[in-house]
Amino acid sequence: MKKIALLLTIIVTLSATAQKFQNLALSPPMGWNSWNTFATNINEKLVMETADMMVSSGMKDAGYIYLVLDDGWMAMERDSVTGNLIADPVKFPNGIKKVVDYVHSKGLKFGLYNCAGTKTCAGYPGTRGYEYQDARQYAAWEIDYLKYDWCSTDGINAKEAYATMSKALKVAKRPIIFSLCEWGNNNPWEWAAPVGQLWRISGDIYNCFDCIKDWGTWKSLGVTHIIDARKNIRQYAGPDHWNDFDMMEVGHGMSVNEDRAHFTMWCMLASPLIAGNDLRHMTKETISILTDKDVIAINQDKKGVQAYLEQQLDSVDTWIKPLENNELAICFMNRSQKPVTINYNFQQHPVNDTVSKTVVDFAKTNFSITDVWKK
Repeated sequence: MKKIALLLTIIVTLSATAQKFQNLALSPPMGWNSWNTFATNINEKLVMETADMMVSSGMKDAGYIYLVLDDGWMAMERDSVTGNLIADPVKFPNGIKKVVDYVHSKGLKFGLYNCAGTKTCAGYPGTRGYEYQDARQYAAWEIDYLKYDWCSTDGINAKEAYATMSKALKVAKRPIIFSLCEWGNNNPWEWAAPVGQLWRISGDIYNCFDCIKDWGTWKSLGVTHIIDARKNIRQYAGPDHWNDFDMMEVGHGMSVNEDRAHFTMWCMLASPLIAGNDLRHMTKETISILTDKDVIAINQDKKGVQAYLEQQLDSVDTWIKPLENNELAICFMNRSQKPVTINYNFQQHPVNDTVSKTVVDFAKTNFSITDVWKK
């Protein structure tokens, strides 16, 4: 009989030739982004201290290598002579290259934010009409990752806008991961694989497990709402082209159990693992969650398969993620606030995943079970 191991944890494509740099993200990118905690309140000191903490906390060793500055890093106007983007002189008195070099000196990679529109979401200069000029600037600064947002884009075609920036990065000749932050409005999973390495599948995340934050003109989503929004697009995810479920909120206001469930599901869903908390003030529990190498291994599995929802029973969702080496990761996610007892008869739940071509009949298979969190 076939023998497999189970890892158990409780809790339209463009027809054009691919234009992005290839093989930059064969597994989901891992790193840190400034927005969730700091919004536009960023500066040189924060970057350097965060880079230091990525190393000293063990996050770098666990795989987190991209330090990404989100909106608010630039001055309110471009250079009046050259038209180039310039760093805010108060926040970054020594310029962007200074912090890029510091981050690189720590063995990490550096990322920046901009927007496909005329303005960023916070009102800073966008890239519309400056795509090739900005790409050359990023290459000159030696950045490694570009998050590209979707504000101030009235009348702009999403496919064309993102394709243009992707081509500009390629022309600039520096391999840069291209992260499409288009919020899923134009189904980027159907066309973005030749354009970038990852694409957002929803609006912004909020630091709650099961809520919706209404800002008046738009809404942020709690963890479960983002999971539910796009659980049926897993066929579009894989090595070098990932469904991005947004930056994580681990260590940013939820309970330890909620953080653990949140992190587990991002690993199951093969989402990029981009932390969004203040790394300088992490509890031991937060560090242990974010750096658990066995759980991270599920996310980084070379097979590159996004989990599917196998069953919903009462408050418990059962998710299955086929892995390499004849392994499966199975997650029982309890949505309620109360502990529950789970009775799961494997023989009644054969695996027949048409996306990964994984077939397992537990009635005819020897298998062992490991609780990944409890080891």
